[in-house]
Amino acid sequence: MADDSIVQFCRDLPKIELHAHLNTCFDSHTLQQLVARKAQSNMEVNTWSLNIADYRDMEESFNIFKLIHKVVDDEEAVYKLTVGVLRHFAAENVKYLELRSTPKEIPATGMTRELYVRTMLRAIHDCQGEQLDIVVYLLLSIDRRQGVEVAQKTVDLAEKFRQETDGLVVGIDFSGDPAVGNAADYIPVFLSAKEKGLKVASHLAEIASFEETLAVLKQAPPDRIGHGTFLHRHQSCHGFEEIENIVTNRKIPIEACMTSNLKTKTVTEYSEHHFAVWFEKKHPVILCTDGSGVYMTSVSEEYMHAARTFNFSKKDLWLISNASIDSSFAPESVKERLREKWQLARPQDL
Repeated sequence: MADDSIVQFCRDLPKIELHAHLNTCFDSHTLQQLVARKAQSNMEVNTWSLNIADYRDMEESFNIFKLIHKVVDDEEAVYKLTVGVLRHFAAENVKYLELRSTPKEIPATGMTRELYVRTMLRAIHDCQGEQLDIVVYLLLSIDRRQGVEVAQKTVDLAEKFRQETDGLVVGIDFSGDPAVGNAADYIPVFLSAKEKGLKVASHLAEIASFEETLAVLKQAPPDRIGHGTFLHRHQSCHGFEEIENIVTNRKIPIEACMTSNLKTKTVTEYSEHHFAVWFEKKHPVILCTDGSGVYMTSVSEEYMHAARTFNFSKKDLWLISNASIDSSFAPESVKERLREKWQLARPQDL
């Protein structure tokens, strides 16, 4: 496909985003507004380095995340950021979004975990009033740096809001710095979430972490895997075959974040990304951004990178996008409506 054809097709293609963190999916205009607002009450903000570089390793990325969290630390900031993120995704033809964020407890600003979630939900509701053509569900994130006790509180909060919102809060995400702690410690929390009827999306094998990855997969396998960079034997040492077999046999969908992995240097080239490995296996794999603002990308651009790197046809791209519907946590009635939209957008030559 010619370059111009790739670009336009990927922009026009209806898309799914299943791995988007609120605090890192900002657009530059919204971030500038939030930084300027915070600087009015905290002059120190002007000394922070919030310029988003082209490439950041894992440690640098989490340092940026910490600064963003300091800017988005009260109700108004959370609301503005959420609205900006939803408008941004809707504008690039994302028809279905699962947005994730860690509920924050910030006594200095009056923020509680419950208020944090209610503020995000209010923003989602208000954007629905704008008639944005996007379906949005919410995942509450567990930060592995905060410990098991806080994690269980997040699960309990997710259950509360799942019931209160008739399923708009659909599940939990397990994330945070993969070099901190052990995911296996959270197995009781994952099982608790499943018992409560919550879906579980878990960052696993973002780095080469054989023991914790295998323990989670064997005892509390998630409904989707975030990143999964080191799940398969092609990039890993001997012994990872058992991990790959569990993922394959259970058909656990993988949220692939190509640019994020490249910029955090867990892969060195787009051509080495594991998306192609799973795609060739006909395993469920979804193109995602992770943090479109921090990593300077978009869902459309992820499709462009995949097309150019792996020589995907328009048919391949449409099929990848359409198949992503099956991996969403939406109820079947919503999935059916999405499939109808995708059929309307199906290229005539497919």
